[in-house]
Parts: sequence; C-alpha cells; structure tokens
Amino acid sequence: MKIVVIHGPNLNMLGIREQNIYGPMKLEEINAQMKAVAEQNKLDIEFFQSNLEGEIVDKIQECLGDADGIIINPAAYSHTSIAIRDAIAAVQIPTIEVHVSNIYRREEFRHKSVTAPVCNGQISGFGPFGYHLAMIGMLQIFNEIQALKEQQKQAQQN
Repeated sequence: MKIVVIHGPNLNMLGIREQNIYGPMKLEEINAQMKAVAEQNKLDIEFFQSNLEGEIVDKIQECLGDADGIIINPAAYSHTSIAIRDAIAAVQIPTIEVHVSNIYRREEFRHKSVTAPVCNGQISGFGPFGYHLAMIGMLQIFNEIQALKEQQKQAQQN
C-alpha cells in the first residue's frame, strides 16, 4: 500500500513562519516522523510540496493507479481551489485533509474548506501531530477496504 503526502503553499516555511500559529517543527521533521510510521506499518510513502496550484493538481492526478491513499494539506488553497477539489474528486482515492492550525479558530475566510467535502475526513488544529492522526486514519481506511474485499470474496464463494 502506498500513501502520497501532498503539502501545499508555504508549508516549506514551517518552523520559520508564524511559529505562534504553526509551531517550530519543520516540514522535513514532519515527513521524517510520517516515514517512520509508514515503515512500521509496511507502507510506501512519498512526499510532495508545491506552492503552485497546478502542480498540486498534477500530483493528485498522478496518484491515480499509483497510490492507495492521499494525505493532503492544501493550506490556503483549501479555501479557494475548485481545481484541487475537482482533482481529488476525480481520482476517487481515499483522501484525508490536514491543517496544522485550527482553521475554525482563525479568520472567518479560513472557516470554509472547498476541498474537505470530497475528502474522507479532515484533521485540523493538532499541530504537526495532525499528520500522525491522518496516518492512523488512513490505516483504518485501508483496513476497512481490506475487510470489505474479504467480505465480498466470501459472498462470491457462497
């Protein structure tokens, strides 16, 4: 099983920008922690970061046939990008949206995510630990998919 982690705009600045909101942890440290969890669970994991909307759309589309799950932090694009929303909907791959800060405790324009409705779930406000929670969520989704496949296989045999 493979998870692709997509980090949106300005996340390459974690640990530098607005530490009072995003904390001191750098993106490389978050990725290293996620990689350790993936290895413990025998998962492949790939990381991608871009500040460009079109590159994020391209990466989501590249996941089709290559990834079993997507963990995405669209960052500011969560609130504005119909293109990213449509790409997530199009590939039909289990997707979890993550936000380091609690977007619902911030400026009102951040309260609505146009991407969240096409994701399996959203994790917001737990800092970098939110990515770990997303990994746990994705493992649960994978287990549910596997259980459903086994159930369907048994039904066909009967």
